[in-house]
Amino acid sequence: MKKMQRNIWLGITIMLLVAFGTYVSSKKTGNPLEQGPVETDNLQSGQASQGENSQSANSGAQAQTTAGVTPDDSNGPKDPRIVEKESRFPRYVELTGTQKQFNTDHDITIGEYIGKKVIIVDFWTYSCINCQRTLPYITSWWDKYKDQGLLIIGVHTPEFDFEKDADNLQKAIEKFGVEYPVVQDNNFQTWRAYKNRYWPRKYMIDIDGFIVYDHIGEGAYKETEQLIQQLLEERKEVLGEAADIPKSITSFESDSGQIAVRAAISPEMYFGYGTLRGNFGNTAGPMAGETAEYTLPAEMAVDNFYLEGNWLSNKDNLETTGPTSKMLLKYRGRQVNIVAGAMKSSTLSLKIDGNPLTSDQMGTDVNEDGTVVISPFGLYGLVQGEYGTHTLEITAQDPGIMLYTFTFG
Repeated sequence: MKKMQRNIWLGITIMLLVAFGTYVSSKKTGNPLEQGPVETDNLQSGQASQGENSQSANSGAQAQTTAGVTPDDSNGPKDPRIVEKESRFPRYVELTGTQKQFNTDHDITIGEYIGKKVIIVDFWTYSCINCQRTLPYITSWWDKYKDQGLLIIGVHTPEFDFEKDADNLQKAIEKFGVEYPVVQDNNFQTWRAYKNRYWPRKYMIDIDGFIVYDHIGEGAYKETEQLIQQLLEERKEVLGEAADIPKSITSFESDSGQIAVRAAISPEMYFGYGTLRGNFGNTAGPMAGETAEYTLPAEMAVDNFYLEGNWLSNKDNLETTGPTSKMLLKYRGRQVNIVAGAMKSSTLSLKIDGNPLTSDQMGTDVNEDGTVVISPFGLYGLVQGEYGTHTLEITAQDPGIMLYTFTFG
């Protein structure tokens, strides 16, 4: 009996020694089952690689190796072009948390085009005057370079609630002739992934998936288009294509019309009690969620708006209650635009410096009788003309017109 027990213990000891020897051997020979997954140079869709911009919008995505992108693994050295870029630029950030997509037959991603396209990611919102002024350039670049390898993705991140509506956005896309893909970013998830804070803002992503340029606001059109051409030339070389890249630069007649004294125009003004920036001229101020009666002061300061009559103060707008609702604005500039809307067709009457608007002063949405018909929610051009300091008087002919913000040019 004791001999049998000794044999059993001996057998167990031998088995443990064999297992230990196999384990040590596997460590020395690099058994892949013991090493875990191999990283592939941040090529997962949605990966960024610099500072606070680092995001992983799709951490479960499979790493991809496409033309123009070289993975960092043990099978060979990394392309020097990639090494140089890694020291200078962050990697692209994937679209995340989007809603409806337009002008595309599938749920578009940035990652699927890395190694294939040069990509512009354009953050915009359709009632923003600055965004609207950039659209002629962006749409012309799409027409000019889409067959040479340029992809533009418009990320529509709404400033106001009415801009979240897909039907409103579809109408704006058609109005402005936008034919490139557009995605809704109603919850600001892609906006936050890019650490963005501005409308409009353009990010340019090269053939290798690096963000090599971004621009805030209007302007720099020549610089931006020249870089598009350079990046398309690089793409052509990487992919071995022979197509000629256009060298002309897009320009519009309005370029020469920019105000030289742009810093002297009035600042953008918001009307909602939750969006005010200090331009509410009446001493009483807004009455949150309530209708209040206002009177005009004896004197009005420039860069402020003033109310007369009854107005309903909403969180992001002021709402007219009828013919007693009047707003006066003392501003500096040559153009005045207003973001407004109504659930049914409604009318505002305009005067400037106490007089009816002349034909030269009428904005793009003003009728011959000096009225503006407000129906869809959006941006309306009220005044244009010579630069100066003026007083604009707006009188409501109907209740229920919601006024959100003034912008100037």
